[in-house]
Amino acid sequence: MVNVVESEGERMIYYMLLFIFMLLLTIVNIQAMPKLKRYEPDSKTPQPLISILIPMRNEERNVKRIISSIKGLTYSNLECVILDDQSTDQTRTQLLKEIHGDPRFTIVEGKELREGWVGKVHACHQLSQAANGDYLLFVDADVELKERTLEHTLATAQATKAALLTGFPRFPVKTWLEALVVPLQHVVVFSYLPVVVANRNKMSKASAAHGAFMFIKKEAYEAVGGHEAVKSSLVEDVHLAQLFKQKKHRVTLANITSHVSCYMYETTEEVWNGFAKNIFVGLGRSAKAVWVLSVFFACYYVLPLPFFIAGIFTGNMLWILPFCIMLFQRFLIDRSAQQKGLLFCTMPASAIVLMLLMNHSMKRERKKQGYEWKGRHYQ
Repeated sequence: MVNVVESEGERMIYYMLLFIFMLLLTIVNIQAMPKLKRYEPDSKTPQPLISILIPMRNEERNVKRIISSIKGLTYSNLECVILDDQSTDQTRTQLLKEIHGDPRFTIVEGKELREGWVGKVHACHQLSQAANGDYLLFVDADVELKERTLEHTLATAQATKAALLTGFPRFPVKTWLEALVVPLQHVVVFSYLPVVVANRNKMSKASAAHGAFMFIKKEAYEAVGGHEAVKSSLVEDVHLAQLFKQKKHRVTLANITSHVSCYMYETTEEVWNGFAKNIFVGLGRSAKAVWVLSVFFACYYVLPLPFFIAGIFTGNMLWILPFCIMLFQRFLIDRSAQQKGLLFCTMPASAIVLMLLMNHSMKRERKKQGYEWKGRHYQ
C-alpha cells in the first residue's frame, strides 16, 4: 500500500514538473518576443512610402473605425488602398462617406474570384498590384491602429532586419464564445512556439503569423511570389511566413498588442465558423495532430481542475499546485496580450471548446463538407 502511495506521489511530482516547465517556457517567450520600439527618424534619410492595404467584403460595420484610425496615423508618407471585394452591403457607400475626399485613400473594385484562389488571398494579390509603397502593410478591416503604429513598426522591422514583421493583435472580446476562444491565439503563441528560434532562425516550421497585420518589404514580397504563391491557402498568413523563410528572408513575430487591436467577430456563429475554417487546415489537415492535442489539452488544462477540487478537500498540495501554475501561466499571457478581465480563470472551459472546434473542423474536412466564410464555400 505504501509503494502505491509513493508511486502516485511520484507521478504527481512529474505532472507538476510539466507545469513548471511550461510556465518557464512561457516566461522566456514573453521576454523574447520583441515589442514595437520607439521610432527615431533620420533627418538625412527620406521616409519610405508605406502602403496600407485593406481587403473588404461586406465590412460596413468596420468601415468607420478602420478609416478613422488610419486618418489618425502620424506617419506622413503613406497611402491606403482598399479593395471592395464585390460587397453586397453598404461597404462602398460607407467608405466614400468616411474617406470624404482624402487623397491618401484609393478604392479598388475587386475582380471576380479566380478558380483555385481563396477570396482573401485573391483580394490581397490585387491590392499588392495597386500598391506603390516600399513597404506593404496588409491589415484586416476589423483592425484599429494607434497613431504611432507605422513609425514603431518600421523601426522594429529595420532593427530586426525583417522582410516580414507580423504579430497577434490585442483582441477585445464581446460574446461568450469569443471570450473563450479568441484569446487562445496568444496562449498558443506564447506557450508553444519557440519564439527565439522562430525569430532568429529561418526554419520554416517554426513560424507563426496573423493575417490581420503583415508588414512586408515590397522587394522581398515580389521576390517570393507574393500572395499568388499561396493562392489556395486558407491560412495564407502562416504559409506566406514559411515561404519567406524558405527563401532565406527574415521573419519577425512581434508583440503588437500595444498598437493594434482586432475586433474579429460580432456573433458566436462567426466565431465558430471562423475557427472551424482555419483550425484543422492550420494543423496541416492532420487527424493525428488533432488527437494528440486533444489528449494534451485535456490533461494540461482540464484535468487539473478536478485535481484542484480534490486537493482542497484533502489538503494535498501536489493536487492543488498544477491548476494554480496553469492559471498563473495564462494570467501572464493575458497581461502580455493586454487582455483585460479575469478570462484566465476560464482556461479549462476554453480548452474544452477548442477541442470541440478541432474535432468539428476535422469532421467537416473528412465528410468533404468544406467551410463557409463571407458568402463563399471552401474545401
